[in-house]
Amino acid sequence: MKSIILSIGTELLLGQILNTNEKFISERLKELGIDVLYRVTVGDNPDRLEEVVKLAVEKADLVVISGGLGPTEDDLTKETVAKAMDKKLVLNKNCLHKIKGFFRNLDMDMSENNIKQAYIPESAIIMENDEGTAPGFIIEDNNKIIAVMPGPPREMERMFKDSLIPFLSNKNSEKIYYRNLRLIGIGESDLETRLLDLISNQTDPTIATYAKEGECSVRITSKKENLDEAKKSVDSILPYVNERVGEFIFSYDDKELIEVVADKLKAEKLTISTAESCTGGLLASTFTDVPGISEVYEGGFVTYSNQAKIREIGVSEKTLKEYGAVSEQVAYQMAEGVRRVAETDIGISITGIAGPDGGSADKPVGLAYVGIAAKHETKVFKILIKPSNRTYNKRIFMLRMLRILNEKLDETNMLKQR
Repeated sequence: MKSIILSIGTELLLGQILNTNEKFISERLKELGIDVLYRVTVGDNPDRLEEVVKLAVEKADLVVISGGLGPTEDDLTKETVAKAMDKKLVLNKNCLHKIKGFFRNLDMDMSENNIKQAYIPESAIIMENDEGTAPGFIIEDNNKIIAVMPGPPREMERMFKDSLIPFLSNKNSEKIYYRNLRLIGIGESDLETRLLDLISNQTDPTIATYAKEGECSVRITSKKENLDEAKKSVDSILPYVNERVGEFIFSYDDKELIEVVADKLKAEKLTISTAESCTGGLLASTFTDVPGISEVYEGGFVTYSNQAKIREIGVSEKTLKEYGAVSEQVAYQMAEGVRRVAETDIGISITGIAGPDGGSADKPVGLAYVGIAAKHETKVFKILIKPSNRTYNKRIFMLRMLRILNEKLDETNMLKQR
């Protein structure tokens, strides 16, 4: 089955809102074994929308649309789709009852224009909205499927999972299984070179490499009539990928590096605290994005100034004067200091130059030192990245901290000794 994704909204075209819906829909369709041919964004213009809908229906078996189902005058997706498919809009009393109930439960008066949302194309299958007022619908006509859902991500995602996935699961004979391997410490060009023989000779499964900020990924995909067969096909190629790039893989299940680190800390029951200078608390914030991290993450300090380093975690004033804030010695004392103050098994620190100013010949922008203090040993690691803007530099510093920590958690001679 071939599909096209249409996202509706002028605000998307203007870049005022990040289009997370198309990413979500693409990922879910791939899991269902449905190929995505195009992803198209259209503004709130009925003529252009009608033109695009007709083209999409001509090119694809499935058209998935999100956005433009609100109660206002510029929400014209439903009307335009109905016109393009030569369908009449009819008032659905069950939808109207549910919309009225939504406002009644919030103890709010319903505006008259919300009645518009209860009009559905004739013979369409209703997809109920348990998160908002606008119902979605499915039109099945001449071996073509058009699924229309609201734009707010929370509403769309719930509707997709609860209604559209069960519907589509019975329509597509092919099943897709994929594994997304996450890697750090290798560039995309080097990654592709190491896997080139596998990529060049691929039929099924297929292998594709991707790059994102600070890391790479390898997606291995198989499409079979049976999901178990697809899984076996993907798993059969894993040893060959491991042989070439296994040293760089930190997750075989598409986990973020912070999740992998958190899982290892939890498994070993190791508590950790952070002391950050150039990253400004970014690692601390990233830790707290992980549910249940309070089991192991005690807290952190943003010791940006020299005085904060001295006052909060006991860095020596003499060391700061002799070696400077960005130095191996200061990173060492920061890691030991935060571990001592927070009373944790591990203390991790960073001090560096995030730029764009402040660098020198000896200490350029992009230089940082990461300290890791454990019960029996403290080590410092030098980082030197190719700098870009300040935000990018801080994020890459943070990822390097996590990479080092992840590697050290696998070393029995350092962090695992209690």
